Amino acid sequence: MTPRVREVDVAALGAELRGMIADAQSGALFRDSAFQEVPRELRVLKDIAFSGDGEPTTCKHFLKCTHLTAGLKRAAQLEHVKIVLITDACYLTKPDVAAALAILDANNGEIWAKLDAGTEDYYRRVNRPNFPLQHVIENITAAARTRPVVIQALFMRLHGLGPGKSELAAFAGRLTEIIGGGGRIDRVQVYTVARRPAEDYVSALSADQVDAIVELVRSETGLRAEAYYGAG
Repeated sequence: MTPRVREVDVAALGAELRGMIADAQSGALFRDSAFQEVPRELRVLKDIAFSGDGEPTTCKHFLKCTHLTAGLKRAAQLEHVKIVLITDACYLTKPDVAAALAILDANNGEIWAKLDAGTEDYYRRVNRPNFPLQHVIENITAAARTRPVVIQALFMRLHGLGPGKSELAAFAGRLTEIIGGGGRIDRVQVYTVARRPAEDYVSALSADQVDAIVELVRSETGLRAEAYYGAG
């Protein structure tokens, strides 16, 4: 899906983020009707994430935004709060992105890199990418040589069928490839569809199917893996 907004107003972003942090710290955020039902024990600021409609690392102001976010976090004495980059991992080796990642490293940052396939054919079915799968693997490996990364793996049913055994084995092989290339993986988040998808032939895996993928990742790679279940 093409994002509606392609330009980022850095000053506006700073003002909005500053206000959001203040509201979260004061509790004003949870008096808003949209957040009143949040359980009291969850009313904490855990991370500030770069995500949204479109890939954040393609933004020409990404480095500025990263620097700004780190400064606002320090000013609010939120050293324990993470800055999370949720990324398709296609641009992690660009010089400006690499510079932004260094800022994340110095400010309790974390990279959540998307990897949803083991083979090129399946990758193109579920991601509609601009780059081949090997490019993604190489970018994740390069970034993970400098710091541990989190792998986010979204699996789903397509026309009622989940990924086959050979595809999942290939996915585990890709994780092993990253490790073999010197990359460090902190954990693998295995999840499925949790909201209405763009295509009506896409649906969520069952909890048992998600659990089976988690167990495969653990047994084949030795990595820590976590399950996140879908809707319905």
